[in-house]
Order: sequence, then structure tokens, then C-alpha cells
Amino acid sequence: MNIRELALLARLSAAATSLALRGSPKVSAKTRTRVQALARKAGYQVDARISSVMSHFRKPETARLTACFGLITFYPEERPWEKSIHMRQIYAGMERRAGELGYRVEPLWLRAPGMTHRRFREILEARGIEGLLCFGSPKFDEAFPSAFERCTAVNIGLSISTPLHRIISHAFNDTLTALNELYRRGYRRPGLVLSRYEEIRNGYAHASAYLGWCEHRSGEITARPILRMDRVDTGTLQAWLKSEGCDGVIFVHPQAELAQLQISLKRLRAAIPEELGVAVLSQNLEGTRFSGLQENQAVMGAWAVELLAARIASRDFGLPAMPRVELVESQWIKGETLRPVLVNS
Repeated sequence: MNIRELALLARLSAAATSLALRGSPKVSAKTRTRVQALARKAGYQVDARISSVMSHFRKPETARLTACFGLITFYPEERPWEKSIHMRQIYAGMERRAGELGYRVEPLWLRAPGMTHRRFREILEARGIEGLLCFGSPKFDEAFPSAFERCTAVNIGLSISTPLHRIISHAFNDTLTALNELYRRGYRRPGLVLSRYEEIRNGYAHASAYLGWCEHRSGEITARPILRMDRVDTGTLQAWLKSEGCDGVIFVHPQAELAQLQISLKRLRAAIPEELGVAVLSQNLEGTRFSGLQENQAVMGAWAVELLAARIASRDFGLPAMPRVELVESQWIKGETLRPVLVNS
């Protein structure tokens, strides 16, 4: 049911119905009570994201021009996204979507020299900032400061231990996608090479998906021992491949390790993709020849803005009792390191 249909039931204009639902004094208390009761009975629900946008545009123009979301990180640098390709793409997604909704994103240096949590809270209050976008922390056990609990916050990733609304990459589904793509191309002995950093950053989802997928195909696919390797080492990789007899490998490593991975694969002298299929899961595969999945960073940034706007519209401030978590699936990159899909696969 939409607002026009509810207005017909209430025998009011759409504008008057909207005012009544918002509790506006421009309509009588009796009308407000009647319309709100009718909405509950009819199962009408306000779309929080649309409500947030409309609430924003009802503000005076001067207020709209200054409305903003604060952007914070727990990194020591003032703007860590300027040194990171994938963080920069998330930031671009945030700015673009915020601009479409009439907001701006204001970076705030949480760890500026002399900055305290009390002083930072005063800055937020003085600027009227109710929502914070957070890039997380290099430390996985970082806690969100209690001084900021009057705001609502959306974090990118899992690095903050405090319960928060989050946008994260769908690592579990990404691993299943990579395994299914290997299978469609005729690889039947897949293995997983996993960076411990990525394993923790994604909540152990890659290993869980790999082992679960292999168990699901019990009798046809046997799970190989997972090779956990933070830095790509040719000798270790070669010994593992020989020992386990893999014909396909999924590598889950940070973007910074991909150049070394290319070097190591050349030294193996394996025929790729004919004898050994390679799929890589990383933040970004641009500039490589790898097949695999790269994160949809711009979408993650845009969704963070939309989720934050929705929480503010719902007046959902403070630490959430039931955090909202939205999962963003990565983008498949065809690359050159997997065989073509088998006919009738």
C-alpha cells in the first residue's frame, strides 16, 4: 500500500495524510490519531529511505546546503583512502550517493594531534552531525568510543568490535561463486590458499564456504587442507600443489600481494589455465590477468550512505540492539587464468 491508497481510505488528500502520519500540528489531533490508526490496521509502512530524503528536502535551503554526514576512521592518517585504491573507490561511492540525496560527506580526523573524544563530540554537536560513516580500523578489536553513541554510525567491514550497522563484502557467497565457476570449467580438485589477514577481515567466511561446498559435493569433491600463507612464497606454494594434487586454486589475498602471486605462478611453470586453473578474490583485479572476483567498492560506499540515511530517518541513535548488516557481492572478472565454461555444464 502506498500513501495515495491510504489517503483514499482516509478520505483525505495525500498531502494531509502525509502530515498526519508525521504528527504535524498542521492537522488536528483527532485526524492524526485516526489516520495513524488506519495506517496500522491497513499494514501501511513508511519507507525509511524515502522518508529520509523527503525530510531532508522539507528543510530550508540553507539547512539543506549544510547537512552532512561525518566520515571517520581509526587509522592514524588523516585521509587513508587517498593511499588506497579500494578505499578511494568506497569514498567516491559515498560522495556520489550522498550528493544525489542532497548531503555532503565531511571527513573528520579522529586522531588529529591533541584531539580527544570529548572534543570530537563537541565538534559533532556544534555542526549538527547526527550520522557517521566509518572506514573502520587496522585493528580488528577496536572499540567504538562511547562518547559518540548519541550519533548513528555505519561501519565498512568487520574491524570494529562494537556492535554497529555495517556494509561488508559477501565473502561467503563470493567463495561459492568462485568454486562454482571452477566446477563449470571442469576443475575437480580445487584448493584454497588464504591470507590470514583476509581470513580474519572476512570473519572466516572463505574457509567456511570452501569446506561446506566440498562437503555438499561429498563423493565427488574432496576438500584439500587449506594453505594459509600471508606472503606468497613460491616454494611453499609449489610443495602444497604437488602434495595435494590440485587442478584449480582459489587465492584470497590483499591486492598488494597480487604482483608476487603473478611472479610465483610463472616460476611454477604450470600450464595456466589448461593444467591449473587460478581464481583470485581480492579488493581489485584491475591491471592483472587474473580471473576471479573484485569487491564492488563503489556500491559499498553508496549503500553505507543509504543505510545511514535510513537509520537517521528512523531516529535510530546510539549503539543498535539489533545491528543492520548489508552484504555486497563482488564482481566477476573474466580474466585469462581459467578455461572456458564446458558445454552443457
